Amino acid sequence: MSKLKLGIDIGGTFTDFVLYDEKSEGIFFAKSLTTYPDPTNGIFNGIEELEKRFGLDISKVETIVHGTTLVTNAIIERKGAKTALVSTRGFEDVLEIGRELRYDIYDLFLTMPKPLISRDLRIGITERVDTHGNVVTPLRKSELASISQLIEKEDVQAVAVCLLNSFANVEHEQTIGKYLAKHHPEVSISLSSNIMPEIREYERSSATAMNAYVQPLTDQYLDRLKQKLNHKNFTGQLLIMISNGSLTTLEGAIKIPIHLLESGPAGGSMAGVFIGNKLKYKNLLCFDMGGTTAKASLIHEGKPEITHHFEAGRVKRFKKGSGLPVRIPVIDMIEIGAGGGSIARVNELGLLTVGPDSASSTPGPACYNLGGTEATVTDADLVLGYLNESYFLGGTMQLSRQKAVEAIRNTIAKPLGISVEEAAMGVHRIVNENMANAARVHILEKGMDPRHFSMMAFGGAGPVHAFGVARLLNAPSMIIPVGAGVASALGFLVSPVAFEKIHSHIKLLDDLDWNYVNDFLAEMTQLGNRFVTDNSKEKNHEISRVVDMRYEGQGHEITIEVPDGVLSADLKEEIKSRFEKEYTLRYSRIISEVPLEMVTWRVQVKGPTPSIEIVQKSDAVDKTIAIKGQRKAYFKETGYLNCNVYDRYSLRANEKINGPAIIEEKESTVIVGLNGTFYLDKDKNIIIEM
Repeated sequence: MSKLKLGIDIGGTFTDFVLYDEKSEGIFFAKSLTTYPDPTNGIFNGIEELEKRFGLDISKVETIVHGTTLVTNAIIERKGAKTALVSTRGFEDVLEIGRELRYDIYDLFLTMPKPLISRDLRIGITERVDTHGNVVTPLRKSELASISQLIEKEDVQAVAVCLLNSFANVEHEQTIGKYLAKHHPEVSISLSSNIMPEIREYERSSATAMNAYVQPLTDQYLDRLKQKLNHKNFTGQLLIMISNGSLTTLEGAIKIPIHLLESGPAGGSMAGVFIGNKLKYKNLLCFDMGGTTAKASLIHEGKPEITHHFEAGRVKRFKKGSGLPVRIPVIDMIEIGAGGGSIARVNELGLLTVGPDSASSTPGPACYNLGGTEATVTDADLVLGYLNESYFLGGTMQLSRQKAVEAIRNTIAKPLGISVEEAAMGVHRIVNENMANAARVHILEKGMDPRHFSMMAFGGAGPVHAFGVARLLNAPSMIIPVGAGVASALGFLVSPVAFEKIHSHIKLLDDLDWNYVNDFLAEMTQLGNRFVTDNSKEKNHEISRVVDMRYEGQGHEITIEVPDGVLSADLKEEIKSRFEKEYTLRYSRIISEVPLEMVTWRVQVKGPTPSIEIVQKSDAVDKTIAIKGQRKAYFKETGYLNCNVYDRYSLRANEKINGPAIIEEKESTVIVGLNGTFYLDKDKNIIIEM
């Protein structure tokens, strides 16, 4: 009996599907438009397409892995639940005070991110715990009734509880949580000691508020999805992709939905890890350009870069500090530009700009002919001849070149006094330049050279723009993987089940109680082992232990790996050496006379990474003819040129072909520019030599 696995990735414009048959090693791809306000409709539209094209029986699927932009969109659009915040009395305004930093010191009219919870829904409770967990002021339980009054008066749907220093002593938060669960079972409750049990009051309050804000919405969505799958007789396992590139359960996603913030893009990075390791590319720049945004992430030495510093809902998309902080493990990605649906316009200064707003899937770009009238990146690509109006999504969606020409002429060409083709090329080049500049800075900030990273491009629009971006970065080569248009959904299927637990214990290295440290590390590891075993049925676990350290008196930490086995004072020099090596790498010095301080400990238990072999199943009519015909495509160096259009499914392996060329497949289109050479490797990936 075949073992079927299905990856489903909901993007801002399209919902992507990858179906894998473990027995035959066959892999099948599909796309459908993302539906609003209920994205599950788009999911089942895609499932119906898989049923028609490939005979899918959803009741025989063993595992579904799902990723979604639902949480991110709810925060950006401020469409979450009505939420209250319970804090230690005197700390009700921490969400607005923040760090008192200006993300742009020269902006006299600076707009700070608006808190998710308004001032009238924040309430202080009398209690106090010190940094070591000692109770200074007992919790005044008589005040808990005031929380009930606020919930009933304001019709509150969710409550975030974040008390001062609760990371060191959870008792007061748990007492409030039990009270709310008893008196208001219909209200979602988020305790900071469960969401982010570590130091830094502002970040912890922000993360807990964010979790509570999106929890009812996520609960309703995932419950609705599960019910619809049950109605289709699906009885398998439903797993959810989270931001650090691993999988959690449905229950885990409902409990801590903020882990889904970068759910979809994380899948793309994991696809980069899988394909890069398979092709022996250890250093890759993953370039993911979809319908709404474009993002980049680095794969260094075969692993994605993980960070615990992340911002959601930025006021200024590319300004650090302009968003709401949330300290969760997330693959370090940078949003580097526009997506296919991003709107191009001439601003008040007479300059051509692109984004950040998007036409999304409704009404979509003008060429979709669904009511959109504003020019977008997709309209520009169609006018330039890069896209085939009769073969978009494999011919299942007809585009209108006439509508694209009209939109670009009316909104860009006429105001600037240039031709439609020049206007379209201007849009295309601006997007490429912006993305290349942002990616270059991202790599340089990590102390690495962009020229040492090959690029892997995916997403519906990524292969159209990747050649231009790679050339600007002087990348040596480029990979367009099998199923590039749905790579994030593919990444879901090659990601492991994992569990991470954190514990803040602030002590000088010389003052640590090693028995206490070993006890809580063992407990965290045991919890992780149990979770992974229960949800992956595998006992071969990878355990990672790290600690955030700093010199005493510093405000920020760096992360080092903790030695394996039982820790003791005998390992102090080893831990110190690891810290100094990492500190020197970053700052080119050490401060020998200052003692070291341990801050936050993290344990991750990860199951084995699924291993799959891919044999793409296509419904191409004739696999013997690689050249489908010719099409005029516009290049800035030459103007229009007649380019061969190749059917990706009919290309022969290891046959080198010179550009310019257009390679079409159902989920995306690859553009190979002038002086580029490409070939298909044995695994059906397109390799482009720059």
